[in-house]
Amino acid sequence: MKNKINLFVLFCILPFTLFSQIKNNVLPDWTLGGFERPKHGNPVIVPNSNSIFYCPMNQAEVKWEESDTFNPAAVVKDGKICVLYRAEDNSAVGIGKRVSRVGLAVTKNGVKMKKHVTPIVYPDVDTNKQYEWPGGCEDPRVAVTEDGTYVIFYTSWDRHVARLCVATSTDLVKWKKYGPVFAKAYDGKYLNTWSKASSIVTKVVNNKLVISKVNEKYFMYWGEYMTHCAVSDDLVNWIPQEDKDGKLLVLANTRKGYFDSDLVECGPPAIITDKGILLLYNGKNKTNNDRDFRFNPGTYSAGQMLFDLNDPTKMIDRLDVPFFRPMESYEKSGQYKDGTVFIEGLVYYKKKWFLYYGCADSKVGVAIYNPAKKKCGDPIPTNNL
Repeated sequence: MKNKINLFVLFCILPFTLFSQIKNNVLPDWTLGGFERPKHGNPVIVPNSNSIFYCPMNQAEVKWEESDTFNPAAVVKDGKICVLYRAEDNSAVGIGKRVSRVGLAVTKNGVKMKKHVTPIVYPDVDTNKQYEWPGGCEDPRVAVTEDGTYVIFYTSWDRHVARLCVATSTDLVKWKKYGPVFAKAYDGKYLNTWSKASSIVTKVVNNKLVISKVNEKYFMYWGEYMTHCAVSDDLVNWIPQEDKDGKLLVLANTRKGYFDSDLVECGPPAIITDKGILLLYNGKNKTNNDRDFRFNPGTYSAGQMLFDLNDPTKMIDRLDVPFFRPMESYEKSGQYKDGTVFIEGLVYYKKKWFLYYGCADSKVGVAIYNPAKKKCGDPIPTNNL
């Protein structure tokens, strides 16, 4: 009888030992974090079936943010945080099947949002419609120059090729589109090549994150399955950097057995720090045996890389585990139930860092880091899940 009791206790304890152990995620001093989710208020942006917009392409009114709101950019304007988020209408079912437009929300405290009633960047009858229709304008990243020019990078989706595009504004509402950022480089060599996810280099100036040059050029990290880079003189026309064989220069790749085994997609604007250039990115876990078994297959988590300021193509360090991963229910329900925290918006506001992210391709969340109180990243499971 005693042996049976011992076996029972063993089988009760064993699952907890094997499957529930976690450890503190102590972050190196070159990173940002840890980021903490506010106790109340998340998610901060959700779909709204009452939002109506007259679509110039459909020639009809559409419920432009009825289905999902996610993947946000962020910037500070007039003492407020402005969040530019991807919104999908109700025109179809499935990821990438509906029309995406970019909405705008404003907040004073980083959490409570007031939305602009109509989208601010969307497919229109303009010179860019061939790239943006019928899929729309997706996954914005935004930054601002020291003189107050806002620059948005977004993905145009014609449902055939994703193209990284750029537009500028002085008020965040009216935008001038310039089309694909690589259209003129190398006589159009990369115009019809799949491109996404721009992280332009910025720095904190007078307590505000602004676009900064590196070696006399504007510099961006970009890419989805690999990390590439590009330079520009005018913020509009960008030249992808190539290796000696005339192929895109690869700065970082996916890693077998890690949380970023399937994808290393650039996140919010990169930041110049006293340690180098800090790039926050989105890592996707593979679904096969090449994945990191501590995390769910297909999970999107967030990592960080550090690059040399004098040679921004040279990686100095990289996190082996995510600093931010799906943990809350709203990050694991929606279009992407495997779990997704997709980071695209980062601002320095009132001496804190506000990180805005997509929750399972369905809602927008925020997490906050106070540099005066350095904390650990999200805890990491120590055993296979």
